Amino acid sequence: MTNDSEVRSRPLTSYVSRTDDEDEVRRLLGAGRLVTLTGAGGVGKTRLAAQVASSLTRAFPGGVAVAGLGELRDERLVARTVADGLGLHDTAGRTDLEAVVAYLRPRRSLLLLDNCEHLLDGSAELVTALLRDCPDLVVLATSRCSLGLAGEHVLAIPPLAVPGEEVGTPREALTFGAVRLFAERAAGVLPAFEVGESNVADVVRLCRRLDGLPLAIELAAARIRVLSPSQIADRVEDGSAVLATGLRMPVERHRTLRATIEWSHSLCTETERIVWARCSVFAGQFDLSAAEAVCAEDGGLDSLAVLDAVDGLVDKSVLARIDGADRVHYRMLRLLREYGGHRLADSGDELTVARKHRDHYATLIGQAAAAWFGPGQDEAYERLTAAHADIREALSWSLRTPGEGVVALEMATGMIEYWVARGAAWELRDWIDRALEAVPPETRGRARGLAIAALCAALHADLPGARQRLAAAEAIEDDEAAPYVAHASAFVRMLAIEPNTMVRAAEAVRLFGERGDVRRQMHPMFIQGVALAYRGDLPGARELLGSMRRLCEEAGEYRYRSMALFGLGVAEVCYGGDLDAGERCIRDALEIDLRVSDVLSAAYRVDGLAWVSARREEWVRAAELFGIAATLWERCSAEPDVAVTATRRMFHDATRKALGDKRFDLAIAEGRRRNPHDALAGPGTPSAGEPADLPPLTPRESEIARLVAAGLSNREIAARLVIARRTVETHLQHISHKLDFANRTQLAVWVEQRDRGPL
Repeated sequence: MTNDSEVRSRPLTSYVSRTDDEDEVRRLLGAGRLVTLTGAGGVGKTRLAAQVASSLTRAFPGGVAVAGLGELRDERLVARTVADGLGLHDTAGRTDLEAVVAYLRPRRSLLLLDNCEHLLDGSAELVTALLRDCPDLVVLATSRCSLGLAGEHVLAIPPLAVPGEEVGTPREALTFGAVRLFAERAAGVLPAFEVGESNVADVVRLCRRLDGLPLAIELAAARIRVLSPSQIADRVEDGSAVLATGLRMPVERHRTLRATIEWSHSLCTETERIVWARCSVFAGQFDLSAAEAVCAEDGGLDSLAVLDAVDGLVDKSVLARIDGADRVHYRMLRLLREYGGHRLADSGDELTVARKHRDHYATLIGQAAAAWFGPGQDEAYERLTAAHADIREALSWSLRTPGEGVVALEMATGMIEYWVARGAAWELRDWIDRALEAVPPETRGRARGLAIAALCAALHADLPGARQRLAAAEAIEDDEAAPYVAHASAFVRMLAIEPNTMVRAAEAVRLFGERGDVRRQMHPMFIQGVALAYRGDLPGARELLGSMRRLCEEAGEYRYRSMALFGLGVAEVCYGGDLDAGERCIRDALEIDLRVSDVLSAAYRVDGLAWVSARREEWVRAAELFGIAATLWERCSAEPDVAVTATRRMFHDATRKALGDKRFDLAIAEGRRRNPHDALAGPGTPSAGEPADLPPLTPRESEIARLVAAGLSNREIAARLVIARRTVETHLQHISHKLDFANRTQLAVWVEQRDRGPL
């Protein structure tokens, strides 16, 4: 991952060019549609695959997508992870796999599927389906073993090249990848270090003893601040035969790596060893508060000791530091996490630590829920996003551990807005369904869980599934669940255009209001307001949706504010109100969505502006706006829900009829070429001319590079281009690999020089 201050964060394993291996991977990708890079952990498969993928963006105009499976421990989520990498929402009434297939089928794309070995069945099933249904897709996978599929090209990745026994000069030694990696990593720890005549023999001896394995070299080089190359080599040789337990490597010669990890562990303090073991419970990145929650103990380690241990583990390259906009996170390479996991199991603390981990993320969800309806919403979303892998792991642990299903149900039902914002309503429904299966029928909160699952099903356009869960919730006598049941019932009725939508929504608003739960009043208030307009009570709709808008503004909240504005706009535009006022409301909603990169909501808003233009009989403008909206719908693999489909079709068909097929199609195509921000401009605004590409960058990479040069952060770039922030980060990774830049300043200077041209 990258952050707002750098083009890329320093990887835990550095990359040293492997020209021959890179060329062979490219050749195989040209010869077949599935290439799997195999080899033991720590050999450099991921870095090699990323380097090759970043160099092939021009060969795949449909894009290069990256899906890392290392954080997953549940095969059910493999397709969801790929969908996340593509920025797809699951709101179109189809499975994650169907959404991914629909997106990739018409595109010539490269999918990098990283770290498949622990999810082989799920990975193989996904790849089989994608290659069958997406004729122009090519897959590059990394795994400790092959996927075992027909047509798979398997390339075993060897360690880095090491010099022979005859030691040459430093210049000769540095022609070998293993020595270059050690020199680079050691200089990163001790800037004054360099390979010279006095130490070249020991550096070569060390690299040979480590078999050229990148991870082993990284761990050894991390000791250069306190040990010389000769001392490190001596200790590696002395400790190479001590292992009888620990990591299980499939290749005999990679016992060297196992020995290096064990040696690195032996050099840690006792507190650092404890923290290493306990931090192995994290599936993804974690911050210091999470480490303290998991590692500290009454009468044992305190927070200061945990901080010191984390600092020591970063210094030893056991933990990688990831700088964020407002806080530092840490990540442990999966191989080191596995080793720590063995140590944790041996300690007997595994259950206690796992429960602490789960409790921390349950608390995090509760804190986010409390902060959501207010100015802390953005920070709450960012914290949950950073913790997503561990939220999944906490849910999974609770479901597979007897007696913990109730907590899983509470976690899953506590923050529906976060999952919807991620475009993962289906995943949330699945977690709730699994939690409901894991708890006794009489469990408190069951009706509430069923109602929220019904809401998720409706968000996923699965009305039969929503009705089934809703009926089950209504059959349980539970006053605590009443507002949730009323809310879900109102939403299902709204989508199905059924009677009593307004009545049920009003009931939910009243009941949540009696409990002082303003956040949960918002969506049913929107439903009630639109239902009032639909019934012809435009003044009532204006009053209610205006009240919703004011509540959001007073609280400093923006996502529900955008919803309220859109509701006001739809009421004015579609039900005989003030067209100008409606347009202003929809434009204001769109400005919010573009600022926070809410692609799905932005698609609704741009469609709404197309309705405005159609009402005014500005037919070309309407068609262009429909074209802009179409791009947004496709970008998140979604489509308008059934509640607005009839209205959209009416305006869409009227526009086509007024222009004729040919002019309509031309205007749609023009809209597709425009930036979504152009929807905020007035009619007749010319599309800005596209600046020239910046070779070797793709058009999109050139666009992002220029925005970096203009001083925009990743979040601002995502808002400007209406793409996910993680998509910006992926593009910046590709740029950094191509140009070999380590920070944004270098990139900005490079862009300025090329745009200025020769003097």
